[in-house]
Amino acid sequence: MAKPDLKTYRDRMDKAVGALKDEFAGLRTGRANAGLLDPVQVEAYGSTSPLNAVAAISVPEPRMITVNVWDRGMVVSVEKAIRAAGLGLNPIVDGQMLRIPVPPLTEERRKDLVKLAGKYAEQQKIAVRNVRRDANDDLKKAEKASDISQDEQKKMEAEVQKDTDAAIKRIDEMMKTKEVEIMQV
Repeated sequence: MAKPDLKTYRDRMDKAVGALKDEFAGLRTGRANAGLLDPVQVEAYGSTSPLNAVAAISVPEPRMITVNVWDRGMVVSVEKAIRAAGLGLNPIVDGQMLRIPVPPLTEERRKDLVKLAGKYAEQQKIAVRNVRRDANDDLKKAEKASDISQDEQKKMEAEVQKDTDAAIKRIDEMMKTKEVEIMQV
């Protein structure tokens, strides 16, 4: 076994933070956001495609999303897919364009979204801690195999812990920001 490369573990931790960013983008705040429609899958030409593969999505106003469907025959499928996605959105068909008003969130819904965001954040913290565990296991194996000295192992474990703390701190900051964004009326 060769000397473990700490950069690979750092990259995995960064991916966990990036995944949280993507999950937060799909969480609905009171403001319209094109990322809101990311989970929508449309039945198109015999297969399932993401919405942005069959239409252009834009946000002309803070409480309105427009979806411009490229193929006129797909309009009904797109409308059904948006309604079925469970986002609480009701598109209004206007020719090849769908107008989707984003309703303001109720206080209860806001609290539910904060809880959901917290769950997402906790999942990514667990992912980061799992990366730390993998890194420490690999360092112990490398020390046992005499690829690194015990001092090097301790030094590298300290660096892994530092990276873990930094990743968890970034996740906590993202969570605070998202909570403020969700609770903002």
